[in-house]
Amino acid sequence: MILSVLADATAALQFDNFGLSPVALDLGFFQLRWYSLAYIAGILVGWWYLLKLLNQPGAPMARRHADDMVFYATLGILLGGRIAYILFYQPHMLSDPMQILKLWEGGMSFHGGVIGVSLGVLYLAWKNKLNWLRIHDYVACCVPFGLFFGRLANFVNGELWGRATTVPWGIVFPRGGDVVRHPSQLYEAGLEGAVLFAVLWFMFWKTDARYQPGKLVGTFLLGYGLSRFTVEFFREPDEQLMEFAISTGLSMGQWLTVPMIVGGAYLILTAKGRRKRVEPIAGDESVA
Repeated sequence: MILSVLADATAALQFDNFGLSPVALDLGFFQLRWYSLAYIAGILVGWWYLLKLLNQPGAPMARRHADDMVFYATLGILLGGRIAYILFYQPHMLSDPMQILKLWEGGMSFHGGVIGVSLGVLYLAWKNKLNWLRIHDYVACCVPFGLFFGRLANFVNGELWGRATTVPWGIVFPRGGDVVRHPSQLYEAGLEGAVLFAVLWFMFWKTDARYQPGKLVGTFLLGYGLSRFTVEFFREPDEQLMEFAISTGLSMGQWLTVPMIVGGAYLILTAKGRRKRVEPIAGDESVA
């Protein structure tokens, strides 16, 4: 099968023909990369959407809390995402501190980012005596924006490509050899970004899920976990973790989603029992 894929590589879609560049703006002395813009866009759009959610009755925090939340979330994403990436995917970088600081070249773990943001939420809730689980519900609804933009940036960078394939939409990535591969970055953008956002949007705006603490964040964890676990079957494991994937039967990304799937399912199943009268932090209206 691999031989047939190699034979068809010249007739497949060529990534170079898309005219994409990792650099969005090049001033010579300064380069702005799409990867950096993806994080900025995800944070700003997520902030905007969070404020829209907080305008609804029964919000778990006020606007001033949301502004602080964005700051803590940004720190959590950058520090948690980078630290987890290095520990789980590139431990050799610990011997070269300068490499650790080169965030603009890529290399972030979503799982680490989730932990970082969660720590930020917990600190915000503790500091202001807020309900930490309900804040997680609202923040979870905003995360798919960052996932969507981030995966598109991965595609533009021509990185994190998929496994060899014969599907007609397969692409030959320059750094992936003369092999037709799944554009798994786009699969992830669709599932983790667009589809997961649509599910959470419906649950927030069309159901009473936001009054059942843990249901929305549980849905996010379960949805992301299942999406990532599935797409990993089409995504090429990191070269340095190829042996790990072969020996364990699952990739590192799949193993890291297992706690998310289990935790998400638990939060969903137990959410109804946590429902109670919600007194909003901002506004006058109470919600039964």
